Amino acid sequence: MPAEEPLDEAQRLFAALSDRTRIKLLLALGPDRELCVCDLAHVAGTTFSTASHHLRKLRDLRLLTHRTDGRMSFYALRDPRLAQLVALALGHRKA
Repeated sequence: MPAEEPLDEAQRLFAALSDRTRIKLLLALGPDRELCVCDLAHVAGTTFSTASHHLRKLRDLRLLTHRTDGRMSFYALRDPRLAQLVALALGHRKA
């Protein structure tokens, strides 16, 4: 079995993925894409405020990178494998 720290990280990751809006945001970012908060809110079908809240949570979990350009905030996946994980989860079907 893995040590406790990797298990804790996996638990935080799956907790982050337990929210539909966060899944949409991660899907929108994809493996090699950087988007501003306003674009992410639009794609996820949510308000700017809601998108910002969820992006902050994903950033705090170190799943996203963040940069600002003037008043605009841009986000990207820290690890492109996260997009693969989300895609696998969406493709999972009960046998």
